[in-house]
Amino acid sequence: MTKQIITQGGKPAFVVIPIDEWRRIESTLEDRVDAAAVSAYQKNPSEIFPDTVVTAILDGCHPIKAFREHRAMTQAQLAAAVGTSSVYVSQLERGERRVGRKLRTKFSRALEVDPDLLERHDG
Repeated sequence: MTKQIITQGGKPAFVVIPIDEWRRIESTLEDRVDAAAVSAYQKNPSEIFPDTVVTAILDGCHPIKAFREHRAMTQAQLAAAVGTSSVYVSQLERGERRVGRKLRTKFSRALEVDPDLLERHDG
């Protein structure tokens, strides 16, 4: 492997490597992350959701709405379980408002999912 070491202040600061080498390293790192995720799941399995939930989220549906519908709850039922209004739930699901950390925890309890699954990742 050929590499170039760039120094700053007399100390090594950067390494330049061929793109093919970087892609190999990146692939290896991704494989290790995937293996760690599988191992973590095997140690502590969680609920598996149907394709319809995952597809809805990937197609742009807000996770709160996707999981609420999966649990066959109305917005009013979810709002009552969380201690908020159905108007607020509707605004969240339409992306007009963002759910805060504390309220996301309440939603996660009501929907029986990990709070991280309710975070919307746009773009």
